[in-house]
Amino acid sequence: MTERQSCSLSQARRLVRELRTPQREALPPPGLRSHVLFSVGLADGYLRLSSPIGPVFVALNARGISAVDCAEDAAHFEARFRAAFGRCIFPLEPDEAPAWARQIEPALQRGQTLDLPFDLRGCSSFEQAVLYTTLTIPPGEVRPYAWVAREIGQPRAVRAVGNALARNPIPLLIPCHRVVRSNYQLGNYSLGGSLNKRALLQIEGVDLVLLEQLATRGVRYLGSTVTHIYCLPTCYHARRIAQEHRQPLSSPEEAARLGYRPCRHCRPALPVEQPADLASE
Repeated sequence: MTERQSCSLSQARRLVRELRTPQREALPPPGLRSHVLFSVGLADGYLRLSSPIGPVFVALNARGISAVDCAEDAAHFEARFRAAFGRCIFPLEPDEAPAWARQIEPALQRGQTLDLPFDLRGCSSFEQAVLYTTLTIPPGEVRPYAWVAREIGQPRAVRAVGNALARNPIPLLIPCHRVVRSNYQLGNYSLGGSLNKRALLQIEGVDLVLLEQLATRGVRYLGSTVTHIYCLPTCYHARRIAQEHRQPLSSPEEAARLGYRPCRHCRPALPVEQPADLASE
């Protein structure tokens, strides 16, 4: 072997050793790695925002909003998120979030969230159908679980609808608090329990006293003796019926027998009675 060949071989061996040696100084800092993962959809960031029931953590990524939680602190929220979704998560500064994220806090306050993007990739197609249908319920109105089941074409799946809402990863923004039992009892709520559910509905203008009174009398719908249209009690149009023109109704069959037709806004459905132990949201 010539001297030149020996030198070349030494250089080659040195280069191989350098390639095999971890280049720690070449790694980006952890914060930068997180932001790169966020930008390609492999990690989520989160913001701490105000809501009608207090501060909440809102997780989001390039696809949309992925979670809402009211954990004790950031560490608890991060741990719960990683356990639920199996993805990295890190805090975002407001100016680091996508432009559409500026709409989140106003949406939390107004209850108008239809225009926000959501990331529901961890939900089944059935669960997604339930959640997107729930998203259409306007602020100030409630719908029975049976209504959601009928709207997604699964009228017998009332219990499954309740279970899907119990697993809603994005409460508040996907308003599962607006879904109640067929007798208008509120049921539970995954984001702080029934007290938070009651508070949210009252803030949005739902007349809970009226609902309780109607439930006691077995009334499920309200009809107008002027238009002969019947609605769910919290429907925008039902609230406009003058007291002297209100016709209480217990079922769609009774409404049809008396010559009433269903409202096109709230689309009243035939209530399906639920077992008392229904696992509600």
